[in-house]
Amino acid sequence: MNRGDIFAKEFDTDPDVSTDSNYNNNNNSNNNNSIISNSNNNNNNNNNNVDDTDIEKHLYKVLLIGDYAVGKSSIIKRYCTGIFSPNYKLTIGVDFSVKDIEWEKNKIVSLQLWDIAGHERFGTMTRVYYRYAIAAIIVFDLSRPSTFDAVTKWREDVNSKVVLANQEPIPVLLLANKSDLSTSYVDSEMLDRFCKENNFIGWFATSASNDTNINEAMHFLTKEILEVAKTNHPPKPEEDTLELTKTNGEKSDDSKSCCK
Repeated sequence: MNRGDIFAKEFDTDPDVSTDSNYNNNNNSNNNNSIISNSNNNNNNNNNNVDDTDIEKHLYKVLLIGDYAVGKSSIIKRYCTGIFSPNYKLTIGVDFSVKDIEWEKNKIVSLQLWDIAGHERFGTMTRVYYRYAIAAIIVFDLSRPSTFDAVTKWREDVNSKVVLANQEPIPVLLLANKSDLSTSYVDSEMLDRFCKENNFIGWFATSASNDTNINEAMHFLTKEILEVAKTNHPPKPEEDTLELTKTNGEKSDDSKSCCK
């Protein structure tokens, strides 16, 4: 799928999410990036009889990185809760949320989304934060050219600190965020070329404010993760939470949220 076909409105084109036939048009697939409810009464009855132990569950750690104030936290909040807050809040070190997806019948995919602080003073801790990640998202701000200039640095940072079990690079998706703001310093052709040259799996123009392409981007990445997981079996991310969660479910000093 060509991410240039779904570039946001600053290029005077509407997002085209129909280019991914598996997302909208494949009647044989139950894939979706939200909880799916069955309209078939018989299926509902059968689901009610399914024991929790019969449900296949997968947990994957995904990094969100990029310069400060590019919208990483807003993207996660929009994706997990459907809410956007215009108030900027600095991420101290790391924060994470969990998004549960009913990928298909009896299969739950949980994405543990790690929001890594973009300020340089937190950079020394990134190696331990990156551990066990199976994929990453690098975010830049379409209204701030310097954040795009820094993407290569972030890409090199990922390559140097985390790899898959087979020693191959983890899949990395590029998000051109704040597409609701006017910009002219990048275009779809430029981003297509940049992703190819720097080994990104693709890119999306997104807006957490307008809820543009957030779900589509995460759905695309989840499919890539499931393909990678067929041949790479990452350790469970829970083993690397750095005491971010308490055993009784209370918040620790670093905040955590869970969403469905």
